[in-house]
Amino acid sequence: MDVLDSWVVACLVPLAVAAVLSGLDDLIPDLAMAVAGLRRRVPAVRPPEGPERRIALFVPLWQEHNVIESMLRHNLAEIRYTNYEVFVGAYPNDPLTLEVVRGIESSLDKVHLAIVPHDGPTSKADCLNWIYQAMLAQEEACGAGFEVIVTHDAEDLIHPDSLRWINHYMQEYDMVQVPVLPLPTPGRRLTHGVYCDEFAEFQTKDVPSRTLLGGFLPSNGVGTGYKRVALEALAAAHSNQVFDPTCLTEDYDCGIRLYRLGFRQFFVPVRFLDGLPMATREYFPQRFRQAVRQRTRWVTGIALQGWERHGWRGNPASLYWFWRDRKGLLGNPLSLLGNLISIYCLASWTAAAATGRAWTLPAAGIDDTARWWLGAALVSQGWRMAVRCACAARIYGWQHAMGAPARLVWANWLNAIATVSAIGRYTRARLARRAHVWLKTEHI
Repeated sequence: MDVLDSWVVACLVPLAVAAVLSGLDDLIPDLAMAVAGLRRRVPAVRPPEGPERRIALFVPLWQEHNVIESMLRHNLAEIRYTNYEVFVGAYPNDPLTLEVVRGIESSLDKVHLAIVPHDGPTSKADCLNWIYQAMLAQEEACGAGFEVIVTHDAEDLIHPDSLRWINHYMQEYDMVQVPVLPLPTPGRRLTHGVYCDEFAEFQTKDVPSRTLLGGFLPSNGVGTGYKRVALEALAAAHSNQVFDPTCLTEDYDCGIRLYRLGFRQFFVPVRFLDGLPMATREYFPQRFRQAVRQRTRWVTGIALQGWERHGWRGNPASLYWFWRDRKGLLGNPLSLLGNLISIYCLASWTAAAATGRAWTLPAAGIDDTARWWLGAALVSQGWRMAVRCACAARIYGWQHAMGAPARLVWANWLNAIATVSAIGRYTRARLARRAHVWLKTEHI
């Protein structure tokens, strides 16, 4: 036990220092949003009336026959916008999805099937590129072009006013991102609750603070509107491919590339109507393994491929956001280690109190310096937890937010395992010189 106590004490100060430094880093978007909140008001909840640009809505699919019909029929009935059409991409070796989409195409004039010319799954970006080609063919056939492209996934509930807001902000910007928020689920579903907490905080604070601080805006992959000229510029700069087919997070990649090409980006603030946020809603993975799989793709694409492709080049704001996007490579495993040490400390203290013996851990070498760092780390983590709870309460209510501390521990396990998995998969792919393929998430 003495050896274990000594090892735990040796880890405490480095972990506390890391927690304090990370907490100071997190204060920057906190302060940016606080200042922004004092300076400007969120616009009215209804988008202003104006001429409707012609919008093409892209939906890439791989084995989504269980959800795509209800997604399309529901959204096409609810969207309060008329001048748009939907292009749905599917693979020839996915006959069930093809059958469903063909049935929808025959009954809904706005829906067009785009068949990828090779078997899948390849990558979401590759599927989107072939959808883009199908849109070009449709333009040639009907003689009318699309001015805006909006991306969505097969499980999305599109807000009725989403396209109207994108159309409105396209007067001034080249890329417009609508908020994305998970649908609420019962508190017992810890994994999905983690998504609710994280997205409530990110969409309320982290994502909008990027543009406030002068950095690039990564697309969320869904609810993202692009001006046609912006996507044409991406294609011209990358072998006539709008989306990079070798990238697992093409949405993040597009945001960086558009920013570097000088296109203007905007995140639509989270606003409420009848008590509900104007956002793309969906169910994220509710099982631990599925969540790890999705987060492995995110870490691989954002942190590892992002580092490989874009390095550390750019203005100070871009470098700062690169740091924030990649610090999880170290921070996620350290957070899990911190949780394990905290559990050990609590267990050893409980055992000492129950048996009437002295708690041996302080005697193993916790001096005044260590106590200072541990206290600072406790304050830092308390502030972080308060911010997350406040953001979660704004979207889901205080009853949900009260469970955020317990879900944060669960999130540390999810993110640490996904990070280790991503590093392993990325390293194996590089050594074998093979491309990364679409890590599909099961949707409901």
